[in-house]
Amino acid sequence: MRTRQWVRPFALIFSLLLLLSSVALAGGKEEFDRGNKLGGRIGKLFEKAAKQSGVPVEILVALSYAETRIDAHGGQPSVDNGYGVMHLASNPANHSLEEAAALTHVSVDRLKSDTASNILGGAAVLASYARAENEGNLPTGLDGWFTGLARYSHSQDDAVAREYALQVYTFINQGIDIGRQGEDVRLEAQPVTPDQGRYADRGSASIMSTDYGPALWAPASTSNYTVANRPTEYPINYVIIHVTQGSYASAINWFQNPSAQVSAHYVVRSSDGQITQTVREKDVAWHAGNWSYNTQSVGIEHEGYISDCTWFTDAMYRASAALTRSITDKYGIPKDRNHIIGHIEVPGSTHTDPGPCWDWNYYMSLVNPTWSTVVDNTTAGRFRASANWALSSYSSQRYGGDYAYANPVAASDAAYYKVNIPSNGNYEVYMWYPANSGYNASTPVVISQANTNWVGTTAVTRTVNQQINGGTWVSLGTYRLLGGDSEIIAVSRWTSGAGYVIADAFQIVKR
Repeated sequence: MRTRQWVRPFALIFSLLLLLSSVALAGGKEEFDRGNKLGGRIGKLFEKAAKQSGVPVEILVALSYAETRIDAHGGQPSVDNGYGVMHLASNPANHSLEEAAALTHVSVDRLKSDTASNILGGAAVLASYARAENEGNLPTGLDGWFTGLARYSHSQDDAVAREYALQVYTFINQGIDIGRQGEDVRLEAQPVTPDQGRYADRGSASIMSTDYGPALWAPASTSNYTVANRPTEYPINYVIIHVTQGSYASAINWFQNPSAQVSAHYVVRSSDGQITQTVREKDVAWHAGNWSYNTQSVGIEHEGYISDCTWFTDAMYRASAALTRSITDKYGIPKDRNHIIGHIEVPGSTHTDPGPCWDWNYYMSLVNPTWSTVVDNTTAGRFRASANWALSSYSSQRYGGDYAYANPVAASDAAYYKVNIPSNGNYEVYMWYPANSGYNASTPVVISQANTNWVGTTAVTRTVNQQINGGTWVSLGTYRLLGGDSEIIAVSRWTSGAGYVIADAFQIVKR
């Protein structure tokens, strides 16, 4: 009996130690999984491709995310005939699918349909491009893949290729966390400054749209649209919303391909709302599949796939809505669902975009907000400036009859705008000004924003480059504004920049 009495507590202690050990081991396993960048079946496919090709796994995952959000889309091709999570394409300007088949000795059909083969094929193609850009060698660091990525874009425009590579590195810097096929594909954020190589001096800042200031300009092939003189030749009565069924870069590339026989006026990027114009608004883009509607509309493509709601970000909605608001204001188009329509609503359309993921109610609330107001330099009782500010009607990009201008000076002599804000809340502030290379590139705009708990205000300063983006509403951001009638915006002359400081008009929109 005594022996059994001693054995029982010893057995209990031993069992407890085993239990604690198993918990500790489980905790260790959990920590390992948590620290693992990828894991799961998809993660292992990327890791295998990275090991075989010499391409860092971070580059492969970010590239796939930029192209497809790591989604094979059920084997269906993109707008430019690209397949799989790596967007291996086969069209007159992009033969990455055939190149992958030659490099991996895997059939084209398998590369299209099998995710493992598709990732290996994409990795092989990128590695071959990187070698071609690096004297036959693979880059030694994560920062050295920029030129290879730019080449993977297959863009005919160096500025677009540069933006493509920058986007991939942005995803590496920000990190990626997305669910795919029941797995969490996660790439931890890490700071990387890429070596842009020959693309370093090929930025797109100077290549801007002449129709919509915030947009970049990358013209479509002249084989893909009809030159016209709208709205004189044809009235503009509609804005048509599309989804690219592909990436931002692939849509722009496709419009630049003479064999595409399609185009749209604008393309909007998912991640940050960047906009590129590819066809002038005066010309007829081939986007609606109905000639009458083509002649009467402006087409806006949105990066993504109609079956994947992750593409439709708030940044995209806001940027697109601001563009649509500018177009409707310019041509007097009613801001309603009879005139702002989806591709599916075009008579005779065989397309279903923008699809079930598109939030029409939210989009229309951004296009046609519950409250907005415009204060111009000519609005009675709403503008104040000293005699040092003069008036001009020189630029056709002006809002209204004229605008105020002054030379920069190191002194407090601002032009003030008084706005009657209906209630405390968040408001987006837009600035309108004519742009000219002789105007100031660093004009300070001071906004009186509410302090914490809506007690008092604090000055927030935005610097505006008035050499670009003229003749349209340029967003300066969203701010917490106090309700009441007061001078809340000031255009300052106190800047180190050279050239006239311009004060024209502001629009305030409740969000």
